[in-house]
Amino acid sequence: MRILLASSEVHPYSKTGGLADMAAALAKFLGRAGHRVGVVTPLYRGVAERFASLQHFDWHLDLPLGAQRVRAEVFTLEPSENVTFYFIKQPPFYDRPCLYNERDLDYPDNPARFIYFAKCVANLARYLPWKPQILHGHDWQAGVVPLLVLHQKTHEGWWDAPRTCHTIHNLAYQGNCPLGDYTLTNLPPTYLHAHGAEFYGRFSLLKTGIAFADVLTTVSPRYAIEITTPRHGCGLDGALRARRQSLVGVLNGVDYDEWNTEHNRYLKHPYSARNLQGKAAEKASLQQELRLPPRPDVPLFAAITRLAHQKGIDLLLGALMEMLASDIQFVLLGTGQPSLEHAFRHLASRYPHKTAIRIAFDQGLSHRIEAGADFFLMPSAFEPCGLNQMYSLRYGTLPIVRTTGGLDDTVVDISEDRKHPTGIKFTEYSARALAKAVRKAIALYECPGLFQRYRRNAMKADFSWQRTAQRYVEIYERGAGV
Repeated sequence: MRILLASSEVHPYSKTGGLADMAAALAKFLGRAGHRVGVVTPLYRGVAERFASLQHFDWHLDLPLGAQRVRAEVFTLEPSENVTFYFIKQPPFYDRPCLYNERDLDYPDNPARFIYFAKCVANLARYLPWKPQILHGHDWQAGVVPLLVLHQKTHEGWWDAPRTCHTIHNLAYQGNCPLGDYTLTNLPPTYLHAHGAEFYGRFSLLKTGIAFADVLTTVSPRYAIEITTPRHGCGLDGALRARRQSLVGVLNGVDYDEWNTEHNRYLKHPYSARNLQGKAAEKASLQQELRLPPRPDVPLFAAITRLAHQKGIDLLLGALMEMLASDIQFVLLGTGQPSLEHAFRHLASRYPHKTAIRIAFDQGLSHRIEAGADFFLMPSAFEPCGLNQMYSLRYGTLPIVRTTGGLDDTVVDISEDRKHPTGIKFTEYSARALAKAVRKAIALYECPGLFQRYRRNAMKADFSWQRTAQRYVEIYERGAGV
């Protein structure tokens, strides 16, 4: 098939979260399966300097954006088999210190930035010589793409327009803006109504994608069900129930080329489910790197996370006050809300020999933490998919998760399968419930035989992208009538 993906971030060129990993892996594995794949993404600051092989593409964009016209250039890169990236160079929009916000404040012109991005995507989809059959956009930043395609198909003669698929990664981020920003689309107001792009008196980029895409997907089966309920629907549950027949949950995969324990440039001591000696060495190495006492007898708990309330950080802080009274160690890597960053720094000052807090983004350290820790904490309030619990499983680091979204889809508690448990689950959203799950983990750690069985089960779990990419191909083929 011929598939064009549109994502506002793609690893390793840009990243704030799991969207970047998903977009990169989907493109890579679709290409590896023999499909023709293009990926459209903004050219952010520093990308051209870090990737010198970028090539200028003979393609100049001059598109309307409300009352003005905005020009852009396109650069290409072919990072893997059958995959071409199309980077949109528009410096006033994308050459900025961050992708979406600074100091926890969104860029005020985000609607213009990503409506323009959607127009660039639609332009490439329409005029690229290889004629994509499927146009697959991601999250609110590409939400206007399906409507642009539909309008050009029905009113502007684009008779061979691709079918559109739109993936919701996190319904809480919707790209809502004043109704007046709709004029930036240069579309007639006939689409701006309660069953279309309008959302409680505002214009919603994500709701536009929900209303007008041919197929909708989410990043886990459980999340596809949850978001049709008032509790998890973020005000869009009615719109999603109306599209229920077109909504499919597809569990994200893991790129085991990158996330593995045997051939990993970030790890000093390879290991596998058959030979776990290297994992013990990684734990000792991590303790030394983070200046914790090198104690193999103490369970090491870890979290790599965005510091936001969605991730259950308030629960984690509450439970840690009880946890750290026990003989354990805890490490955290992440950035986020300043108040939460301050709270963890304060925790580290109180327990310097039990905690290591790194307020940063560090890809190499994230691999070393996954390898060196014994347990991984993900007490999310909601989690569309989650990737770190799947990384943890492959690294033999047992996830402690709340039963929500993709966490529930990927971790097996002993109460669900006594022979093949891979982690620990809890349901109640409270620090008390998380602390109880941690006590279970400490007890498990004190039973070496059972603990090693959990570990081996975890490392054998298969969440490969080959399976996920094939599931998307089935959805594409059904949507395109192939």
